[in-house]
Amino acid sequence: MTRLDIAQLRFYNQGLESPSFTEASDVVAWFGAVQAQDYKAAKWALGVRLPAKTAADIEHDLAQRTIVRTWPMRGTIHLVPAEDAHWMLELLTPRVLASSAGRYRQLELDEAVFSQSRDLLIKALVGGKQLTRAVLYQHLEAAGVATAQGRGMHILGHLAQQGVLCFGSYEGKQPTFALLDEWVTSASTLAREEALVTLALRYFRSHGPATLQDFVWWSGLRVAEAKVGLELAKAALEKIQVDEKTYWFMPTELPEESPSPKEGQLMGHLLPWFDEYLVAYKDRSAVLEPSFNKAVNAGGGLLNPTLVIKGQVIGTWKRVFKKDRVVINLSYFGTPSKTQKQAVAEAAERYGRFLAVPYSVERKGE
Repeated sequence: MTRLDIAQLRFYNQGLESPSFTEASDVVAWFGAVQAQDYKAAKWALGVRLPAKTAADIEHDLAQRTIVRTWPMRGTIHLVPAEDAHWMLELLTPRVLASSAGRYRQLELDEAVFSQSRDLLIKALVGGKQLTRAVLYQHLEAAGVATAQGRGMHILGHLAQQGVLCFGSYEGKQPTFALLDEWVTSASTLAREEALVTLALRYFRSHGPATLQDFVWWSGLRVAEAKVGLELAKAALEKIQVDEKTYWFMPTELPEESPSPKEGQLMGHLLPWFDEYLVAYKDRSAVLEPSFNKAVNAGGGLLNPTLVIKGQVIGTWKRVFKKDRVVINLSYFGTPSKTQKQAVAEAAERYGRFLAVPYSVERKGE
């Protein structure tokens, strides 16, 4: 197996080739967690794997409470299956909270402040209420808890990581927050080893072939913890060696390879910001030529949206919303072939259908 084989198997396992999912909850359950710090990007991360769905459909699916948007891993926001939210938070957030101690001291956030905030916000939200961040800040400020200089967001994030809060539905363009125990009607409880193996199996089935180091990066677990999960999962996994690295994946029956595509038959994808296809790996070289790393990840935690064909990143894109349409700006790493341009044009059309708005395309690098 070569690095290109790794890319194509990941592409298939991530539901980007011949997607078979029917609901947003199916996608999230398959992945275990889907990065969602950018809400619009997260909706498209699901939509690109659900070709029959529109953005409105995804909004409806998310409102059914089978999926929770919260802070389970790496100190950033993800979509997770609602029934798994509690055990994932319990497993993954202690290390994140410990790593935030220095920042908490800078902001003068201690256990007394968090405890007071917890009591205030539970009182404000109890009974199924969903309130915006601005309203929650008003409750805190009225009780003498300052929210300026990032304190408010750190308080909300801390309480979410402790399993108190989660995101609710959107109110216009603003997200709301709810009490996790009220938002989730049924929750699974897993012992620590069971949680580790469950997380490992979900990661390697959906993201494999991947390395132990990739799993550590994605999950935020300590290496020793990740090793325990992988060891317990090995009976269900296969491994391969490529370039002196060990990759793990769940055996799957791939569709028979099709003959070389004729002109116009390549399938392209516009993948969103922070898509799991890139963000979930410490080493992305199987799908992204290292010389183009900075074009995709220029620093500051931003992972740009990408153009992908046959499992390989061939450029980046961005969208700009105008009054009457969305403009899709394409930037290729090299000169695209006619079939590549056609594949990307069809991908742009799918994105326009997903948004259900008129669109236009502007290109660079042709």
